[in-house]
Amino acid sequence: MRCKFFLLLLAAVITGCSEKPVKKTSLPVVDLAQDQYDSLCVYIASLKESKKMMPRTTKDGKLVSVGIYDWTSGFFPGSLWYLYGLTGDKKWKDRAVEYTEKLDTIQYWEGNHDVGFIMECSYGNALKYMDAPAYDSVIVQTGKSLSARFRPKAGVIQSWDWSEKWECPVIIDNMMNLELLFHATSISGDSTYYNIAVSHADQTMKNHYREDYSSYHVLDYDTITGQVIQKNTHQGLRDDSAWARGQAWGLYGFTMCYRQTGNPKYLEQAQNIASFIRNNPNLPSDKIPYWDYNAPASGNTPRDASAAAIAASALYELSTFTENKGAEGHRDLADQIMESLSSSAYFAKPGANGNFLLMHSVGSKPHEVEVDVPLNYADYYFLEAMFRRKEIQQK
Repeated sequence: MRCKFFLLLLAAVITGCSEKPVKKTSLPVVDLAQDQYDSLCVYIASLKESKKMMPRTTKDGKLVSVGIYDWTSGFFPGSLWYLYGLTGDKKWKDRAVEYTEKLDTIQYWEGNHDVGFIMECSYGNALKYMDAPAYDSVIVQTGKSLSARFRPKAGVIQSWDWSEKWECPVIIDNMMNLELLFHATSISGDSTYYNIAVSHADQTMKNHYREDYSSYHVLDYDTITGQVIQKNTHQGLRDDSAWARGQAWGLYGFTMCYRQTGNPKYLEQAQNIASFIRNNPNLPSDKIPYWDYNAPASGNTPRDASAAAIAASALYELSTFTENKGAEGHRDLADQIMESLSSSAYFAKPGANGNFLLMHSVGSKPHEVEVDVPLNYADYYFLEAMFRRKEIQQK
């Protein structure tokens, strides 16, 4: 049985939200999140003259903030939008608008595939709560910028430009940026963005995945022939291992593609990825994965709360597209993950953890960068998972 305390928290989220602005809910985890982010907002506001105003992580116990061109810059405003969605408190909407609009110039940036992350998490979420034609225009313009990275012969969006190791690297993370392209088509009616997203998803499904539905991290494409040159990792344990966050990106991305297209092949792919995660013999009993599914099952091996939060959010959505025991299985695994993340083992004490919510995430273990630290995207997908759970409960 699920922890009684956690069930009460999840059920209370419904009654804890109303149309009127509120300061506190009847859901303790959300109230703790508000307290943490209140403190975080106060500190970040003191940096308003700085170009680095988006909180990302901590280093040596101190907050690390980044500028708008960092790939994680959209997650902080996105978390503010989800706090607004969970509480109805207008202060979170006001803060979300403020930090969302700081990202305005990103819409013209063609130098990184992560503009999809940045702008869909911020402006995309804003449009769930606001009728803002100017924001619509930002999404469409960002779609144009992201489309400039499409390589027609290979049928994929190129991820990175910085490495001489690869000609046209495509990382599994890039599945997450497709949502912005679908959004751009829904606003503009221009199917160009939709077609690029579908092409990228199809090539990823064809080339990135192994027989067991685990994913490679990086594929290198020949932009003339369209052939795959090599299959590698950048942040995983080995080229042939299953980097934990990468598996979560894929699960989330193909679930989203099914939502946007209705094509059953994407639903089947998402179901198979979910099965790989659920049945993995190296998945710990608390359902928070090691940073790589092939990493040693040891108390000294870092866990990745960010991978868990992404997977939980995806599983909640996936459960809405399946029936009976399938849906129950996805929700049950998501509930187990969220129960663990909401516990003191992963959820920070008030005032600790740089005022982020979740502890114990991993950025890149091979590079020893951001290992066993809070990460803003872990918080974002945790709050999104809470919000999606709320919507399921309401229905």
